[in-house]
Amino acid sequence: MKQKRLMLLGGLRYLLPVIEEAHKLGVHVITADYLPDNIAHKYSDEYCNVSIIDKEAVLKAAQELQIDGILSHAVDPGVVSAAYVAEQMGLPFQCSYKAACILQDKSLFRQFLADNGFNCPHARGYSNLEDALKEVDDFTWPVIVKPVDSAGSKGVTKVESPKDLPTAIRTALEASISKNFIIEDFLEKEDFSVGSESFIVNGQLMYNGFYDQYFDNEAVNPYTPSAEVWPSSMAQKHQNEVKSELQRLINLLGITTGLFNVECRLCKNGKVYLMEVSPRAGGNRLAEMLNYAADININEAETRKALGLPIGNIHEPNYKGHFAILVLHSEKKGVFDEIIIDGTFREKHVIEEEIRISKGDMVDSFIGANAAIGTLFLKFDTREELAQALANQKEWLKINLKQ
Repeated sequence: MKQKRLMLLGGLRYLLPVIEEAHKLGVHVITADYLPDNIAHKYSDEYCNVSIIDKEAVLKAAQELQIDGILSHAVDPGVVSAAYVAEQMGLPFQCSYKAACILQDKSLFRQFLADNGFNCPHARGYSNLEDALKEVDDFTWPVIVKPVDSAGSKGVTKVESPKDLPTAIRTALEASISKNFIIEDFLEKEDFSVGSESFIVNGQLMYNGFYDQYFDNEAVNPYTPSAEVWPSSMAQKHQNEVKSELQRLINLLGITTGLFNVECRLCKNGKVYLMEVSPRAGGNRLAEMLNYAADININEAETRKALGLPIGNIHEPNYKGHFAILVLHSEKKGVFDEIIIDGTFREKHVIEEEIRISKGDMVDSFIGANAAIGTLFLKFDTREELAQALANQKEWLKINLKQ
C-alpha cells in the first residue's frame, strides 16, 4: 500500500502535534514555506521551499509531490492556498475555495454576514487612506481598524477620533498581505471576548471548545489575547445562540468536515456576534490545550480528516477541570535572560511549559501573537483560583530581561 503524504503549510511549532499525529498513522509529512530554518521542518520527513500565499506555486508543488492531504493548521496565511489546492486536487478540506476566500477576508466576511442577516458591526473595506478619510462621517466612533487578512491581532488599532485614523490605517496596511484594511464600528462587549475550537462533521456542528480571552491592558497592543481559559463563562443560552448562528453559516457556505477557529462576543446591546470563523486551528496552541482539558483529540481528528480517514466519534467536550493557556510576553523590548516560576505554583498548576527563545535573544514588546516568548499550560480546581492566579501573575511569575 502506498504511504500517504500530508502537506502542512508553514513551519511554526503549532504544526508539531499534527506531525506527531500523522507519524502515528505512518504518514509521510511534508512541511512547506520559504523559511527553511523554521522549527517544524526539523520534525517533518520532507521540506518544500515555497511561498504559502502563492496558491499556484503551492498547487504545482503539491501535484509534483503527489500529496494525499493538505492543512494550514493554525497558520492563517496559508488557508486560502490550502483550500485552493484541495479543491483542484479533489482532497478533503473544511470548505470550498470560494468559502475560504470569504472567511479569510474580514471585509468579505462582514459583507457576507450583513447580506445574510447575521448580527454584524457597520464595516467597510478599503485599499488606501484617501478613500477611507472621505467616509469618516459614516462611522459611529470609536472604530476598530484592522488588516483584512492578518491573524493574532497584528495591525489592529482602536481609534477614538478621526484625527488618529491615518496612523491606524498605516499600521493596518503594514500588517496586511494584500494591502487592504477594514474599518468597523467598535462593539462594546459584555464580559469576556469568547472563542471556540469548533469541529464540523458532514455539515453538522459537533464540537465547540468555548474559551474566554484575557487581555493585557498594559501591552503595546491590548487587543492581542494574553490568556485563554476553559471552560468559558459565557452563559449557556448565549453559547447556544452562537452555535445556532454558526450552524446557519455552515449551511450557507456549504461547509463539510473539519476544524474551525471561531471568535465571538456578547455585546452590551444583548446580541451575540460572530467576529471570526476561520477554517483552521487557532494559534496559541488552543487545540493542544483542549487535548489536556477535555476528552476529544481534535488534532488527531483534523489530521485524519485531511487524509480522508475515519475521524471517530466527535461530541461536545467534557472538561476535566479549569484550564488556561498563559501567553508569556514582555511589555517592553530587551534581551531575554530568564523566566522564574514559583516552585510551589509550578508543582501544583503548571502542566506544560514552552519557551520559544534562548537566553540572549532579543525580545519584542507584545505587539501581536508573533511576539510571544512562549506559553504555559495551567490547571486549577476552580475558576476562582484560576482568575486569581491570572490577576496576580507577578506573585509567581517573573520574566527577566537585560536592558
